[in-house]
Amino acid sequence: MKNLTKVTGFILISLSDHPNNLHLLFVVFFLIYVLTVIINFLIIIFIFTDSRLHNPMYFFLGNLAFIDVSYSSVTAPRLLVDLLTKNHSMSLPACTTQLFFFIYLAGAELFLLSAMSYDRYIAICHPLHYSQIMSWTVCTQMAFGVWVLGFVYSLVHTLFSLRLTFCRPNTIHNFFCDLPHLFQISCTDTFINVLVALIVGGSFGIGAFSITFIPYIHILNGKRKAFSTCTSHLTVVFIFYASVTFIYYVPNTSNLLTLNQVVTVIYTLITPLLNPLIYSLRNKDLKAALRRTLHVDRKIPVNVRGNKAQSLFRRIQFRRLHLSFP
Repeated sequence: MKNLTKVTGFILISLSDHPNNLHLLFVVFFLIYVLTVIINFLIIIFIFTDSRLHNPMYFFLGNLAFIDVSYSSVTAPRLLVDLLTKNHSMSLPACTTQLFFFIYLAGAELFLLSAMSYDRYIAICHPLHYSQIMSWTVCTQMAFGVWVLGFVYSLVHTLFSLRLTFCRPNTIHNFFCDLPHLFQISCTDTFINVLVALIVGGSFGIGAFSITFIPYIHILNGKRKAFSTCTSHLTVVFIFYASVTFIYYVPNTSNLLTLNQVVTVIYTLITPLLNPLIYSLRNKDLKAALRRTLHVDRKIPVNVRGNKAQSLFRRIQFRRLHLSFP
């Protein structure tokens, strides 16, 4: 260990070595990122401006849209820069900052999905008391708790990562900084970090998992007909937990390196785009809000409709009359 040189930066592995593939990937990921930002911000604007969407479900959905935009912005801009440049280096402070915000937003989404699950349970199983239980005070406190828990969860992991030292080789086999990859290249004993990750991640993860899925067991047992209304949320939950399980609990061997990169891309870039689409495609309220924003369903006064109808009728009669002459 004395002969090893400590480093203060890392080299990120590109998703492809072929120049043509790099440009193609840049275009694809750039479009994905732009669509993610636009669609999620549109949902936030609809929820904020449309009074019909001022209820707990859309309040939490607006928080999810904000998390998805921020979550994608932690990794996507850096990936786009790396796809266009040959310099894939990242300093240790930049890596630590990216690590903190990535874990922060991922943890906040984990806890927010639990809050959304509880909201659906109250709405379906206790509809008469829904407005009392899910008051705006309660919703605000739950949202505040989601962001605080995400902050604490990330802060613990980030602070313990500061005890790690890194030596050559300093190559991270990923396009962003994450805990498992830092553990792999550290020249410090990572036993304490792994133990903290298991204890903290396990306690927070099991708690969030229980709050997320136990309500759906009650819904399935008591309100099976209403269970179909929860498919959008369950789809988002399944994608999130499946990606997290594969990335953090499947060994990152050389044989699974490509598959791990694919799942990581889905987890960090595709999921923030899919979440708003999944909620929007089957949501009549959001579709109606979009139509109202675009003035598609704006009602026309009766007298105006009558005048337009008479004018159209006269034009049709005039054309018929004109065509009847040689």
